[in-house]
This record gives sequence, C-alpha cells and structure tokens, in this order.
Amino acid sequence: MQREIILSRVQQMINVVWFKRDLRVHDNEALVRAAKTGRVLPLYIYEPSLWRQEEMSCRQHDFLKASLEELNGALHELGCKLIIKNGDAIDILRDLHVRYGINHVYSHQETWNGWTYRRDIKVARWLKSHDIRWFEVNQNGVIRGLKDRNGWAKKWQTQMATSQFLAPKKIESISEPSDAIEVHPNRSDKNNKTQILLKGGRKEGLGLLSSFLNNRGEHYTKKMSSPLTAYDSCSLLSAHLAFGTLSMTEVFQAAENRKLEIQTLKKSDRSKWPSTLNSFLGRLRWHCHFIQKLEDEPRIEFENMHSAYNGLRCDTFNEDHFVAWKTGNTGYPMIDACMRALMQTGWLNFRMRAMLVSFSSYHLWLHWRRPAIYLGSLFVDFEPGIHFSQMQMQSGTTGINSIRIYNPVKQSYDHDPDGVFIRKWVPELAHLNNTEIHEPWRVNINTSYPAQIIEEQVARKKAADRVYGLRQNNTHHNLKSQEIARKHGSRKSGLRNLQFNKQKKQPLLDPNQLKLPF
Repeated sequence: MQREIILSRVQQMINVVWFKRDLRVHDNEALVRAAKTGRVLPLYIYEPSLWRQEEMSCRQHDFLKASLEELNGALHELGCKLIIKNGDAIDILRDLHVRYGINHVYSHQETWNGWTYRRDIKVARWLKSHDIRWFEVNQNGVIRGLKDRNGWAKKWQTQMATSQFLAPKKIESISEPSDAIEVHPNRSDKNNKTQILLKGGRKEGLGLLSSFLNNRGEHYTKKMSSPLTAYDSCSLLSAHLAFGTLSMTEVFQAAENRKLEIQTLKKSDRSKWPSTLNSFLGRLRWHCHFIQKLEDEPRIEFENMHSAYNGLRCDTFNEDHFVAWKTGNTGYPMIDACMRALMQTGWLNFRMRAMLVSFSSYHLWLHWRRPAIYLGSLFVDFEPGIHFSQMQMQSGTTGINSIRIYNPVKQSYDHDPDGVFIRKWVPELAHLNNTEIHEPWRVNINTSYPAQIIEEQVARKKAADRVYGLRQNNTHHNLKSQEIARKHGSRKSGLRNLQFNKQKKQPLLDPNQLKLPF
C-alpha cells in the first residue's frame, strides 16, 4: 500500500524542461526525453541578474523575445505552452517544487559565460540536496569534463551524424501562469536606436539556412571577407546557433545533404558550391572548437590564456583611444565604418571583426578585456566561447597562434576598393574620390571627420616588437605554449606534431572547470 502511495505521488509530480540556449522543439533531446516520462512543465527562466551583465544587450534581448514567442507557438501545437518565470533560478525551482513536486529536470548543457557557469553549479547543488535528478544532454558537440583534445574532432563528427530528435506529437502538461518578460535594464541605451540585421525565431533561421544553401552562399568563400558582400553571402546563422533556434546538428546535416546533392550534378553545373560547402562545414566545426576552449578553461573569459602575457598591456589603458575606437572616430575610415555598421546592425563579418580587435590590441595597445565586453554587447550573435577565445587569439595572448596585425589601410583598399562601404557608414567622407577616401589625412578634407589618433606604421612596429620580443628565447613562453597546444589545439591543424618535452603528461583538466556535484 505504501509503495502504491509513493508511486502515485511520483506520477503526479512534474518533469521540468528548462529551456536555455535551445529555443526549439525540433531536435531537442531534453524535451523529447522529458515528454516520455509524464507531466511536463516547459520552463524558461528570465534572469534579470544575467541581463544586467555588461555584455548582455537590448539587441540580444529582442532576439530572445522573438524566439520565445515562436517557441511558445510551437509548444502550443503540441498541447502545452511555454511557462516564463522572472527571477532567480533556484527561487523559481523551489517554488515549483513546493507546489507540484519536481521529479526530474531536463535541459541541454549550457556552455555560456562565467555567470551561467556559477549559476548552474548553485542549481546543481540545490537539486541534489532535494533529491531531484538533473539530466543534462550534450549540445553542439562540446564535451564537458574533457581531459584533452585527442579524438575530439572525431567525437564531434560522430555527434553531427546522429539522427535528429523529432518533436513529440503530444506533450502532457499542466496549467501554470506565465510572467511577461521584463524590460531590459538598458532599454534606453542609445545603441538600441538601430536597424538590427538579425531577427529572432526559428522560422527566420530556417529561411536563412535555406537561402544560404540554395542561393546566397554560392560565392561564399570569395565574398565573405568583404563587408560589401558578406551581408548577402554569409549564412547569418550565428545568432540562431547562439540562441538555439536551430541546432548545430540540423545545420550541419542540411549542409552535408546539399553537398551530396551538388555532387550529383555535372562538374560544369556545380559552380562554386563545392568550395562553399566544404568551407562552411569546416567553420561549423571551428565554431564548436572555440566553444570547447572556454568549456575546458572558463578562466579565459577573464584572464590571458598564456601567463607570459600577464602585464603586457596593463601598464596603461588610454581612455581617449578606447572611446574613439568604440564610437568609430579613430580617423581610419575602414575601422570607423566597420564599428559604426556594427553599432547599427548588430553584425559584422569575421575578417572585419578580427581587424577591429587587432587595431585595438596592437595599434592602440588596449588590453583585450574591456573591448571584448563592449563588442560582446554589440553582437546579436554573442557567443562567449567563440568571442573570448577569438579576442585572445586576435590580441596575441594564446601563445600558440600566429600574430596577425591587420593594416587597416590595406584592408580598406582590398575589401572596399571603391569606398562604397565607407561612404555608407562614414558620410563625412562621401565627397572624396576612390583614393582619398582610404587615406583622408593625405588631403585637406575640410569636414568634421577626426584626424588619425595614432600613426599606423609606427604603432604597428612598436606593438610587433613588444610581442615578438616576448616570444623570442623565452623558455617559460615555449613550455607554456606546448601545454596550451596540447590542451586546446586543433588536432587537424598540425599541432599534434609539436615536439613536446618527453616527460610524463599531466592531466589537463583545469581544477576550475565546471563540475556539477552529482
């Protein structure tokens, strides 16, 4: 009799599906598994403390709201609705547990920023203390608790080849009031007066995926580097992957299927598609490769990956240079056009992002952390794992990557030869001819456009001398670089051939890596 009472109690309890960065019903393993176990409460927790972080912006907030609205519609077709609760995650879970009793919590592993890492650790402890099992399933091929990178690429490829999870046909749910999402704390921020390029919601993501694979992406490899052509030729899927309106698996498999389709055509009919698809598939792997870096070593969100660079840029931080850079007033037209475009649209192609970081890190000699936070707030597609890994890579603090100091004048001539992009975003220079517009300091422009804040060649040489000087004949640098390469390096890039010291390898699991207390 007692066993039957206990069983009845368990059957009446709810299973919470905690939506995080997986805002979809298709290919959502957590939702599928929960739906098989009984009554489900589909939950999204809007956490004001998270959205008060400096890198969390209104433009990301708007993408989220649109995606949640569409997710709610998709769940409604399955016989339930999305329950939104505002507040602290533990407080909300505690309240639900008191009123209903939580049997299990299902979610995808969230590989996000330091704030969410710390929150997940607290939630895990609370759930364990109340005998509630938390089933976290893998997302994006990023592996929690990874000891080293040996075999990672193969494991990732295997996951990308697994069958997608079809949405449940019906979900047994409960009736629970939902909160309205709070207004973003910086709603009045001037950066929100924009024409944001990327819109939220799964339908938007599917449309972009289809148009890229069937039309826009044909000349992807040729056109992705220039801001003139990148807006049309790049996939523009980054925000949808960051918020999970599309899964990495379905994007990868769609590209693979398109590749197989192209292979059936005569060579004369294939155009540039084989190159496009190979390049795009490679970039999907790199997407997860960089997220894995932050998962393995969360401190790189805050600290130099390589300790030899500690103090390299800490002697000074020129506030005037920082303000000029972040407002697009450096006196270098391509730098300023890219920054102004980013401020207005929320997106910029990869090469131009790298150029902005290079300019701030080398020419202006700014420590990467504050520019990283500012850029993160501008990107609708802000993805901490990629963002902070790339910030360190482009600023030269990883110790294992080549130093890339972009010449902004050369980039201007190469990727905007007729000044079309510059004229659009720096209208003060619109009257200049196609040569003058790249180097306005050579003529009397008679406008409000600012003078150069630094002399490019001088600043570039000074920065290069400092960085290369640190690398040369530095035993600590070399030994630490080998350790970093072993832990973070791609095994497909030749790093496996590095000559490591012939000593017993130590475990590479960072003691600060996220470990949930289960």
